[in-house]
Amino acid sequence: MKPVPSGRRGRLPLSLRRRPVPWERQRPTWRDAGPAVIARALKRAEARPSGNWYVVGASGELRADRPLARTVAGQEVVVWRGPDGRPAGGPGVCPHLGAPLRDSPVRCGTLVCHWHGLALDGTPHAGWVPLPVHDDGVLLWVRLDELGGEAPLDAPVVARRPERATALTAVYSGTGVCEVEDIVANRLDPWHGAWFHPHAFADLTVVGSPDGADGPPGTVAGSSGIAVGSSGTVAGASGIRGTEDAFTVDVSFKVAGRLVVPVRAVFTAPEPRTVVMRITEGEGAGSVVETHATPLGPDELGRPRTAVTEAVLAVSDRPGFAVVRRAAPLLRPLVRAAAGRLWRDDLAYAERRWHLRSTGRFPG
Repeated sequence: MKPVPSGRRGRLPLSLRRRPVPWERQRPTWRDAGPAVIARALKRAEARPSGNWYVVGASGELRADRPLARTVAGQEVVVWRGPDGRPAGGPGVCPHLGAPLRDSPVRCGTLVCHWHGLALDGTPHAGWVPLPVHDDGVLLWVRLDELGGEAPLDAPVVARRPERATALTAVYSGTGVCEVEDIVANRLDPWHGAWFHPHAFADLTVVGSPDGADGPPGTVAGSSGIAVGSSGTVAGASGIRGTEDAFTVDVSFKVAGRLVVPVRAVFTAPEPRTVVMRITEGEGAGSVVETHATPLGPDELGRPRTAVTEAVLAVSDRPGFAVVRRAAPLLRPLVRAAAGRLWRDDLAYAERRWHLRSTGRFPG
C-alpha cells in the first residue's frame, strides 16, 4: 500500500485496508534483506564520527532534587541542573571516599555527597572533574572523550527535528543483553517490520536501500537532515553523512482492525549509535523517531548490556493536532507503551543476534 499523498488526504487521518493480506501470505522479504546490505550500512554508520557523545536519558527525567545517573561502558556518570539552571555532570564516584553520587541529593543546584557533604556545583573541585553535558531539549548527552577516542565535537550529532512547540514528544527507555551494533543493525533492517511486528505494521515495502536491494540499481532515497555541532555540517544539505545509507519504506501503521495510517518513512544512521526514522509522506509528515544506543557495561554474568533511548517527536498539520498536544501528559504514557511493545520484540532480535555472534553461529 502506497502512502496517501499529503495533498489528497481525507478528512480523517485513517485509511481502510480494503484487501488485507493474511500474515502468512504477505510477500517474503528474506531475499531483499541481504545480510551484506545490512552489514555494510552498519559498518559505514560505525565509521561516522560521534564526537564522543553518549545519550544518558531524557531531558524530562532531570529533577530538581536528585541527579540523573547512568553507567556508560562501566563508567558511572551523574547529571543535574547547576545553580544557573544549566545541566552539569561528571563522574558518579565521589573523589573523597568513592560514595555513589547517584544516591546524593541536589540542593539549590549543588550536588551534595550524602557520605561526608562534599558539595559539587559543576565546576572542578577536590579532584572531581566535570564532563561536557548537552541538553537538546529532548535528550541529555554526556561527552566521554577517553571512552570514545575520537576528535571531540562541541555538541552531539543530532537529527533535524520538528519544532518542539509543535510536536508531541515522548521518550522510551529499555535495556537489552547485547551490544550497540545489535541495536543499530536491528534498525537498519526495515524488512522485518510487518513480519516480526504484525500487531503494529502492515503492507510494508522497502522501496529504496543503500545498495539498491529494492528499486532501481543504486537507489538512494531521502536526506538524513543532520545538524552537527562543530563539524560544520549544514542541516538538510545534500551529501551529509548518513544520506548514502537511507532506507525508504512504504508502510501502514495499524490502528484497529483494518484501520491503518499509511506513510513513507526514511531510515538513516547519522552516527555510530543512532538511527533516525523520518516520515516524509503521508499522515504526520515531518515526524521523527530517534533510536539511540548506549553501552552500559557487563552484567553479573559478564554479558554486555545496552540501553535503548527512543525519542518520538510527532507532528501534524491538521487543525485538531493542537488538541492532541494539549493532551500530551495523558498521551505520553500511551506512546511509551506502544514503543515498549515494539522494543520487546526488537530487543529479543538484538539479544538473539548478539548471542549468535558471541558463540560464532551468526549466519555469514
